[in-house]
Order: sequence, then C-alpha cells, then structure tokens
Amino acid sequence: MKYVNTPVRKKDAMALVTGQPVYTDDIAPENCLVVKVLRSPYAHALIKNIKKDTALKVPGIECILTHEDCPDSRFTTAGQTYPELSPYDRKILDSRVRYVGDAVALVAGKDEACVNRAMKMIKVEYEILDAVLDFTKALDHPVIVHPEEDWKAMIPIGEDVKRNLVCHGEMREGDVDEELSKCDIVVDRTYHTKACQQTPMETFRSYAFVDMFGRLTVVASTQVPFHVRRIVATSLLIPKSQVRVIKPRIGGGFGSKQTVINEIFAALVAWKTKKPAKIVYTRAESQTVSSPRHEMQIRVQIGADKDGKFQAIHLHTLSNAGAFGDHTPTTIGLTGTKSLPLYTSHVKAFLFDYDGVYTNTIPAGAYRGYGATQGLFALESAINELAQKLQMDPTVLREKNLLKEGDFMPAYYGETANSCTLDVCMEKAKELIGWDEKYPCRKIGDHKVRSVGMALAMQGSSIAGVDVASVRIKVNDDGFYTMAIGATDMGTGCDTILAQMAADCLDTDIDNIITRGVDTDVSPYDCGSYASSTTYLTGMAVIKTCESLRKKIVFQGAKILNCHLEDAEFDGTYVTCRKTGKKVTLKEIGNQVMCSNEEPLEACEGHTSPVSPPPYMAGAVELEIDLETGQVEIIDYVAVVDCGTVINPSLARVQTEGGIVQGIGMTLYEDVSYSPEGKIRNNSFMQYKIPSRLDVGNIRVTFESSHEPTGPFGAKSIGELVINTPAPAITEAIYNATGLRFYELPITAEKILMGLKKKAHEER
Repeated sequence: MKYVNTPVRKKDAMALVTGQPVYTDDIAPENCLVVKVLRSPYAHALIKNIKKDTALKVPGIECILTHEDCPDSRFTTAGQTYPELSPYDRKILDSRVRYVGDAVALVAGKDEACVNRAMKMIKVEYEILDAVLDFTKALDHPVIVHPEEDWKAMIPIGEDVKRNLVCHGEMREGDVDEELSKCDIVVDRTYHTKACQQTPMETFRSYAFVDMFGRLTVVASTQVPFHVRRIVATSLLIPKSQVRVIKPRIGGGFGSKQTVINEIFAALVAWKTKKPAKIVYTRAESQTVSSPRHEMQIRVQIGADKDGKFQAIHLHTLSNAGAFGDHTPTTIGLTGTKSLPLYTSHVKAFLFDYDGVYTNTIPAGAYRGYGATQGLFALESAINELAQKLQMDPTVLREKNLLKEGDFMPAYYGETANSCTLDVCMEKAKELIGWDEKYPCRKIGDHKVRSVGMALAMQGSSIAGVDVASVRIKVNDDGFYTMAIGATDMGTGCDTILAQMAADCLDTDIDNIITRGVDTDVSPYDCGSYASSTTYLTGMAVIKTCESLRKKIVFQGAKILNCHLEDAEFDGTYVTCRKTGKKVTLKEIGNQVMCSNEEPLEACEGHTSPVSPPPYMAGAVELEIDLETGQVEIIDYVAVVDCGTVINPSLARVQTEGGIVQGIGMTLYEDVSYSPEGKIRNNSFMQYKIPSRLDVGNIRVTFESSHEPTGPFGAKSIGELVINTPAPAITEAIYNATGLRFYELPITAEKILMGLKKKAHEER
C-alpha cells in the first residue's frame, strides 16, 4: 500500500489556509433575501395573535411568515435514515411555543438592517402557560408538552406522549436484582451530565433558491444532505423530486449539523417568494436555539465478588429531550449499548433500561459520542469507586473484567469482538502516563497535588443493518478519475481518506483522484456523516467500486488490444496482454472510450454492514490541583486507540486530540444553565467557556492497531470514540488528589474548593 496508513495532506488544505471562498455564506448570492427568526420569550405559551402590518411597511421587507402561512405538517428535524426513530412532533412554525427561543415568525428582507427594524415592530399576543423545566419531574407532570393529537412515531419507541414520555426501552439478561443481592460489594450511584454545546467554528447557515425549472435548491452546512432533502420536502409538503441539496465545505459539526436547524426556514421563504433567501445564525442563536447534547441522569448499580469479578450491572438512563424528541430515542440507547459491552461478556446478569422525557427547554440533538459519552462517564466512574471500595488498583480491576478479542457481546446486539486490543491499549496507557509511579497522587509543594486517572471507552462503526454508503468512480479522458461520494466531509478529512483508499485500490497517484462533494441530484446516496460511519462504511463502498471499475478497465483494454479477457491485466498504468506483451495506457483507454463506445467507463457500488465493530480506547490523565483555589490544570493526557488499521495517522491523531479537548471542556467547564423562567444564560463564549489550547496540557496519542475483517483495509471508526474517556478519567484523578467524588458535570474549580472546605469542616 502506497497511501493507506500514511499521513497524506488533506485535499482541501491549501484552499482553507489561503482563505478561499468555500463555506456556505461565502458562496451565497449577493442578492439573497436575509431571513431572521422572531422568537418566543416564554418557555410555554399559545400564540393568540400576531400583528405584522406595521412591520410589513418597513422599506425592503419582502415577507413576514407565521404559522398561518406554513403547511400543516409534522416532521422531525433529526437527520436519520427513514423511517426515523425520532418522533414527528414539529411544525415549521406552530401556534404553540414550547421553549424560550422557539420560532414564532420568519422575517425576510433585502438586508439585515431592515429585517432587524421590522422584527421590533411585530406585536405578538401570547397566552402564557405553565412550563415543566425539571426533567427529573417531567414524567406524569400536569403540564403536557405535546397535547396535540397528530403527534406520531414512525416506529414504536415505547412512547406515551400524554405522560411526556418520548421513549422507553429495556435490554436484560438474567436476574439483576437476585445477582446483586449475592454480591460481596455493590456500588449504587446516580450521575448527572448537563447539556453541552457542540460550538463548531461555523455557525448554522443555509441559503435556498428556486431554479429555472421551478425546483427548490438548498445549499447548507449540513452533515446529512440526503436527509435534509427528505425533511425539507416533508415539512413543505412538496415532492422530494422538487428538492435539491448541495453541501459546500463545512466549518465543523460534531453532530450539531445532523439536525436540520435552519435549512427549512430559508427553504420556506425561497419557495414562497421565488427569490433566493439565506439565514445565518449568530453565535447567540447557535448557543440558545440549536441542538446541544442531551442532559441525562444515569443510575449505575454494579456488583462484584470479593476478588473483583463483576457479577451484575444495572444501568438506568433518564434523558431530557427538551421541547422536541429529535435524536432522543437513539442517543439514549447508546448510553447502555456503547458502555455495558466493555464488561458484560462474562457477568451473570445485566439490565439496561431508559426513559426519555419532554420538557420546555431547548431541544437536544446529536453530539460526538451520541449518548455513549454520558453512559461511559457513569459506568467508568462507578467502576473506579468500586475499585476504591475493594482497595484495588482500578486498572487491575478492569483487567479482571474487560472485554477481550473473540468475546461474545450480549449487550452489543449479540455481536462478537472480532478485533480488539483494548487490554493492550490500557497497558500502553499505563506505561506512557507512568501509572505505577504516580498512582494515586503525590504532593507538589504546600498546596498542590498531582494525580492520575484512567478510563476505557468504546463506540461503534456505522449503524448495523441500517446505514448505506455509495460511491461512483469514472475514468475521464487522459485517464484521471472522478470520485463522487455522498458522504460529508465536515473537517474530518474523509474526502482525503477515501481518495487514499481509491488510489491504492486503483494503483494510481492520489492526485489522479478528484473527489466530488455532495449534490443530491448527482451524488450517489449516502446516509451522511454520523454514527462514525464514513471511513468504515463508505470506505468499503470505495473498495467495491474500485474492484468493479478495474474489471471494466481490463475489458476495455483487452478490446483495444484484441486480447482475450482472461489474458489481460491492469497495473494502474497499463492494461497488458500477457500472451503478446502488448500494452495500452489508461490515458489511451480513457480517450478512446470517448469515441464509438457503448460501455461507460465508470462504476458505482453501495455498501451496508450487518455489524458495527467497536473501536476502543484507553485514556489516562495526569493533572495538578491547587488545594487553595480548586483550580485544575491538565498536565498530560495519554490516549491509546484501537481503530483497526489507521488509514491516515495525521488525521486520526488530530481527530483524537480534538475529541479529548471537547471531553475536557465537558468535564471541567461547559454548563448550559437556565434562568427560573427557562431562558438559557450562556449565549456567548463569555458565559459559556470552552477550553483553549492553554487549558488542555500535553496531549499524546498513539495507536494499537487491530485488524477488523469487515472494514476497509482492516479499519474501524475513530471520530466519536475519542471524546469518551476524559470525563471519568479526570473525575477519578480529582478524587485521587482531593478525596472528593463528583457525580455531576461539569466539575468547576468552585465546586472543588467548596467541597474541600466542607470536607475540612467535617474532619474538624
């Protein structure tokens, strides 16, 4: 292999560093109508009347749209494969608003100034209703968030909407209660993770126009172009054939752009006015009316014998959907299915059950890790506490119980771990961090302590039996290749990674592969960039497509050479007839098929997988705590990752580093908080702190490769896995330094300091 497993530079690197116009707002036409959203100041209310006459007289205003101007259709904005597990509980604009910031009206005009002026002149009469803001009290609350009769779920999800229950489910093996009662030691703890914002550099933005054929084109910063097409068509009640979606370069997504945040608004205005329209969210809007990580409460019960062998595990998850159910039935499931399999191959019993509930808060959505992050924080933290009660090194406890290659995984859809070096990852992480010398802590001066913590994680590679990827590659004149993909590069470098695979499969130079971005009119179908699917799933589609194309190249070359097909072979440059030694170049073949030919020299193949092989990771942290201030400083973070064969080490490394930084932010800083009236307080980076390079210390990444037999070149995924270890590892290190166990994130310096003061008072 010439390109696979090498640090090839990203194909779009120079365009990005030289500031070329590649993003959605860069390429929007100058004559676009500017669209803004008038939003509800109340968490729950009915709209009684909207007076817009005065606002319509503002010069430059094109239209003001309310619920009376919208199709009467419900849909989900979750970008998932149809039929979606997320409920159809939204309208474009509704007469009932369900959270502070919910859309009330769309205002479109020639520029931002006139739109802002008009928005101030719209008068809305509300009937203010009681709201439910606490998700732990939402189930069977007197306030029903969705009382409408046309609410529907496309697939049964255990819903009972009149109880505010979005979804319910369970998975079990054995009798957990009985086995827990027999255990020598049991840890029973409840953990609370707050909502977190994805905060991509590029905020949510899209533009739309109606083309000369009367079709609606939506250009959007999205991870899921084909799902956007379906959602826009469903919401507008128009045929999908009337909608085209184009995805330019994305300035980050991290799951946030797996939800259709504002594409429908631009589409509605363009469809109504037949004029191009664009909508660009401010940072404040992106912080307060988007789709953050689900707030969750997770109870873990884990029992072991006196030697540390796990006997039974019970994990129950309560998830806050917010005002709408987007992604709730799927994220909540991953809290158990992407955590429990690490340790349940040999336990006597396990139970995973969950409830997702509606509240009058910002609707939650997809975020890197997608539920596994919350579940692993809870489970790994409980295991660390269990080790402390057993007076055992937590890495030794894990070694006694963790998943090994070849193990059957009853809590992971009945799959088998065919590629797993998790035990090696943990040993390597211990070695790199200096675990045996540094565990649990050591004093540095009078009031500073350094300590270490460890956690393990897993994820998946696409959604088994559901996700589909397709690739089309054609030979052009002069013999260069054009590869059309439906997968979405959102900064991950998938355009480059897939080109690396194609170049090796076709024995050509990577610069000879031109990768085309997504246009739903011409790109082959792909479910989109989520569920860690692109490298694993689309990569296999690349391999299959290249195999088909090579056969066609050999056929055309043999025909030109008057050679029997079985005697011809292709080495990437020439088709050679083994009997005669005659050759024809790919360049000549590419040019000749342009004349008097009935067989197009292209191939298109799709791929789906019946399994979703997990990647694995061990994360170890060394941190320093100032006992006088509670301040935490990350000194060193070591990540050892098993993602199968590493296709591009440089891109895999920066993926890992980025995920760790986000995990550190979730653990120590990030906190979506509300006023008593349900308004989000954190509407800018002044109030919502994300870590900078100065906050994350030294991050070291290494790989312990396995070979996944179902993946391209033995590869698995990496994108989501890498955010999952910081929360439990840092929480454990804080305990080792201070003796304080925290069960809620984030763990701020103030919380640590107050905990230390309380502890000192109790010890007096």
